[in-house]
Amino acid sequence: MLFLYKLQNDFLLIGLWFDLLLINSNNFNLVYCLPRTNFTNMKNILLLPLFLFCFLTINSQSPRSKQNIANNTFKIIGVGDMMLGTNYPSKSYLPPKGTDLLKDVRPYLLNADVTFGNLEGSVLDQGGHVKKCSDPSLCYAFRQPEYLIKQLKDAGFDLLSIANNHVGDFGEPGRKNTTKVLSEMGFAFSGIEARPWDTVTINNLKVGFCAFSPNRGTVKITDIANAKAIVKKLSAITDVVIVSFHGGAEGASKTHVTKKTEYFYGENRGNVHGFSHAVIDAGADIVFGHGPHVTRTIELYKNRLICYSLGNFCTYGRFSLKGLKGVGPIVEVSIKKDGSFVEGNIISTKQIGEGIPLIDETDKALKEIKKLLASDFPNNNIEFDGSKFRMKK
Repeated sequence: MLFLYKLQNDFLLIGLWFDLLLINSNNFNLVYCLPRTNFTNMKNILLLPLFLFCFLTINSQSPRSKQNIANNTFKIIGVGDMMLGTNYPSKSYLPPKGTDLLKDVRPYLLNADVTFGNLEGSVLDQGGHVKKCSDPSLCYAFRQPEYLIKQLKDAGFDLLSIANNHVGDFGEPGRKNTTKVLSEMGFAFSGIEARPWDTVTINNLKVGFCAFSPNRGTVKITDIANAKAIVKKLSAITDVVIVSFHGGAEGASKTHVTKKTEYFYGENRGNVHGFSHAVIDAGADIVFGHGPHVTRTIELYKNRLICYSLGNFCTYGRFSLKGLKGVGPIVEVSIKKDGSFVEGNIISTKQIGEGIPLIDETDKALKEIKKLLASDFPNNNIEFDGSKFRMKK
């Protein structure tokens, strides 16, 4: 006799006086059976015939929660900057082996149809051509070992922006290996000239994704005509278009949306307000911003959500996490299949230690967003009920 036992809707356990080895992945469960163990106390047992040694492959639902239910809405999650540790200039900037960086926030990240974040730095175990800096004290180069990126996959990330000032930290070898690893792991990603956009279909929702920054080798935030052309193309072939930008000045004092071109150490970091409105005019449905390393506020424009900066989310070892730099939101956005905004929710996080994100029960990121909304957009059309927000009636 062979017993099948369903556990927490995710695993199918098999036994008949058998030892059992269970391997779980996003797409299937593989079960290998060896004689001995008694499973007579299992509930919901189903009797099936099978051979003594067996391999069983079955379709199984990913641990991700399915959000597109009868009301035909979809939940999109966005977070800010992520750098999971660097082995340059020293392995001391890596988290200790076995550290589960996203353990506390993983249940929230998985609770969506699509989850987005900005990946800072190259994905490269060793080598590459480290960038040269005129002022080394202001220069940081991030080289993330490949094994760390699996934590993003396990946490449910689908979309990654690599449009930022660190994707080229280790030259062309770093860029090539980053795209190779992300492709092999099944992420949708964009933001460099060789990959200006991407598409992915998740839960019957076809998503177009594009990312922009002011930095060398990336798709430029300052070329608004090109950004609009990319968005229009994606809008014609997908259900929903998500745009990411890495822009705006950096630093603890750079929390406001100025509605002007911003500069940082002489570099044009774009007019993030003008850019966001332009891509929505062209067909974008959600805009996720990052780059200032602090949280900025949100805006509803033409019933589409703009997050002007999602701040630092999981930035291990080399980032300043003092004050507002150590907090950031998980922004949940519910939309219809036509991309129109339904409602949102803000979950505040904080980083502890060298950069491990935890849920922040004091809601600092939420409070900052509300405060900045009142000052930056005093005639805004958003109403909050606790952490949830909707368009004013």
